[in-house]
Amino acid sequence: MKKIKVLIVDDSAFIRKLIKDILSSDEEIEVVDFAKNGKEAIEKLMKNEIDVVTLDVEMPLMDGIDTLKQIMIKKPTSVVMLSSLTKNGADLTIKALELGAVDFITKPSNIFKINNDDMKNLVIDKVKVASTVKSYNKNYTKKIKTIDKVKNNINKSFSKKDNIDSIVAIATSTGGPRALQNVVTDLSSDINSPVVIVQHMPAGFTKSLANRLDNMSSLHVKEAEDGELLRNNTIYIAPGNRHMKFKKERTSIRIILDDGEKISGHKPSADAMFYSLSEIDIKKIIAVVMTGMGSDGSKGLKKLKESKNNIISIAEDESTCVVFGMPKSVINLGLADKVIPINYIGKEINKLMGRF
Repeated sequence: MKKIKVLIVDDSAFIRKLIKDILSSDEEIEVVDFAKNGKEAIEKLMKNEIDVVTLDVEMPLMDGIDTLKQIMIKKPTSVVMLSSLTKNGADLTIKALELGAVDFITKPSNIFKINNDDMKNLVIDKVKVASTVKSYNKNYTKKIKTIDKVKNNINKSFSKKDNIDSIVAIATSTGGPRALQNVVTDLSSDINSPVVIVQHMPAGFTKSLANRLDNMSSLHVKEAEDGELLRNNTIYIAPGNRHMKFKKERTSIRIILDDGEKISGHKPSADAMFYSLSEIDIKKIIAVVMTGMGSDGSKGLKKLKESKNNIISIAEDESTCVVFGMPKSVINLGLADKVIPINYIGKEINKLMGRF
């Protein structure tokens, strides 16, 4: 059996050893080499056959962002970032995902917790998933690089209270931050509907994601807050570690953030979002399931379609998925009305909402 070959990049010798010990405990993974900074990482990547790079975000000489850029230019390789639980760490991690990193792992505030079983399994699973990821197609990559130039932060619509008669609900996981950039930047500035998003991500990172998308989109993008009313032309991202649910109040809809147990193995969960929407009286719901590992969203979407006849569902096509798990589950269950590549999903939502 061919092993997954990994290069570990971190300026801390202690972290390098911890990650090596964790990965080496799995018989399918081989740690090929180490690097203590970005410059050394590039040199060793060029000399070795590497399947996955684990890359620290914050390093001296050449930080994780500059290193990632060089990797994608010189020898495109699947990269899993290692990030600290700080605002700067979160902002840099979102930037890294935009630039092509497959996923990220957060360093626990107590570094010794990185050695517990849950953390070990997380590190191993993310490296294994990263090893299966194919390269982004050229058109996809080109669009991400030019998106800041063609979209700007204008025409953001605010109102104290909106009558809500439609909702766009999006679910995504691994590869989602980059995919979301494609979708939200294509949405019409007068879509006349709120957009609600579940992106599998830890607490502390969803706010950075919302801020980054807000700077790119003509719609207002924010991290959802408990108790706030949905507004048209606004995008809400479920906070890490909180389920996003909804409560109908006459013609308005209020966000309820739930601190309950994981659903379908996740918190926030797409299933939880779709379950809640199935209980809301509303004229139209467009449900979108995009790139991600596993099947979160399929059970909730099934209930949503069974309870209402005003649901239009979209699954991302395999050709543009970083991980074809969540959309595949939806497609295999016969729940997808449309199967569309990522670079056309935003445009399709505009058409379905009557905004061209």
